[in-house]
Amino acid sequence: MNKRQVIIFWVIAIVLGAAVATLKLTRQQTIRSATLRAPGQTLFASFPATDIATVEIQGAAAAVTMVKKDGKWTVAQRDSYPANPTYVNEFIRTLGELKVTRGMEAGPSNAARFGMDESATQPAERGLTATFKDAAGKELAKVSLGKNIENAAASPMGGPNAVGRYVRNHADPGGFYAVNEMFMSVSADAPRWLADDFISPEKIQTITLSQKDKDEPAWKLTRESETAEFKLEGAAATEVLDTTAVSPLKNLFSFARFEDVVPADKVAARAETTGKRTAVIQTVEGFTYTIALTPAKASVIPPPADLDNPQPPSAGNYFLTVTVTAELPKERKKAADEKPEDATTKDAAFTERLKTLTDKLAKEKSLAGRTFEVGKNTVDALLKDRDQLIAKATPPPAADPNTGSVQQLPGGIIATPPVEAVTPPVTVPPADTAPPDGKE
Repeated sequence: MNKRQVIIFWVIAIVLGAAVATLKLTRQQTIRSATLRAPGQTLFASFPATDIATVEIQGAAAAVTMVKKDGKWTVAQRDSYPANPTYVNEFIRTLGELKVTRGMEAGPSNAARFGMDESATQPAERGLTATFKDAAGKELAKVSLGKNIENAAASPMGGPNAVGRYVRNHADPGGFYAVNEMFMSVSADAPRWLADDFISPEKIQTITLSQKDKDEPAWKLTRESETAEFKLEGAAATEVLDTTAVSPLKNLFSFARFEDVVPADKVAARAETTGKRTAVIQTVEGFTYTIALTPAKASVIPPPADLDNPQPPSAGNYFLTVTVTAELPKERKKAADEKPEDATTKDAAFTERLKTLTDKLAKEKSLAGRTFEVGKNTVDALLKDRDQLIAKATPPPAADPNTGSVQQLPGGIIATPPVEAVTPPVTVPPADTAPPDGKE
C-alpha cells in the first residue's frame, strides 16, 4: 500500500467518523426536543403550586373537584364539604417534586399504550387526568396518570411487583414519562378526599333509643359515672343486662368513621321510608348528641369507580344526621379544704380541658345539616331492640347424680352447690394376721 492509498483511507475514516458523530448528535437533539424532560429532572420545569385554587380529577366513571374557599379545601360534589387538606396538599406537593426516571418519545395519539386513553371506559385503560386551575378558572397544569410499571420479580404478596407509573404532562406534546411514584391514594371518587372528622362521644352517661318510626323510647341506659356499669331504666327484677351486648355502648362512636357524605338532593331518593330511629347520647361532661338514623337503599350505592377490582356495595348501611349541644362549666368547683398549690394545678388542668371541649364542640356542631352514610357495623351495637339487651335464660343441664342439684340465677348463671367429699372405708386386718415379712 503506497502513501497515496494510506491518505485516502484516512480521509474516508475521518469522513465516516464525522458522519456517525453527526448522526448521534442529531438523534440526541431530536429526542431532547421531543421529550422536554430528561431523567433526573422534575416533570414540570415550574409547577405553580401556590396559585392552584381548583383540582379536577377525571376517571373512567367518576370525577371529583376540590375547590379552595377562604383558604380551605372543599369537595364540590359533596355540597362543598371540607376536604382533607393533607391529601390535597400532598398530591400537589408530590407533582411539584416529581422526577422523571425515563422519557419515551411519543405523541398524544399513543396515550392508550400507556393507559391514558381518555375515551376508555375501563379504569385500567383510562387512567386519571388531573387538571389544576387558578382562582379565575385559568388552567395552570394538566397531568395524566397511566398504567403501573411492573418489574419481573414477584411481590411478597404474590403477583407482579409495581415499581412506578407512566405519566404525561399535557404541556409536553412529544413525550410520556416513567416515574417512581405510584399515586396509590389518588382517586376520582369523592369520598376518598373528604375530611374524616366525625362525632366521638366521650364518657357516655346515658343512651336513649327510640322505637322504629316512633318518638317513644324503646329503651334507656344510664350509669352514675364514666366507670360504672349501665343500668336499664324500668327493668324488672328478673331482667339482667347482657354485658356482651351492653359493653360496646360505653365507647359508642369512639373510633367511628363515615363512608360518605350524601348530597342534600340525593338523600330522599336513596333513603328508605321506614325503619327510622333516633338516639340521644348524653355525656358526663355535658355533651348531648341527637342522632337520627335511616336505613339506606343498598341497591343504589355506587361501587368505587377507579379501582381495578371494584367491590359490590355493602348492604345495611345507614344515613345519619346529628346535632350536638353542650353545657360546659364556666369555672371549676373547688373543695372547701383545697390547698393553694393543688388549686393552681387543678385550675390549669381545668382550663386546658375546657379549651379542648370547646374546640371539640365547635368541630362537632359544624356537622349539623349534613347527611353521613355509615356502615352497618358502626351502628349495630346501638340499634338493638330492648329484648336483645337482656341476658337470655339458659336451661339447666341434665342433673348428674354425682353433683347434686343445680340452681339457675338471674342472667342465666348456673350455680352448682358444693359436693361433700366421700371418705372411702378403711379396712382393718384381723388381729391374728401375721405382720409382713413374718416379723412380730
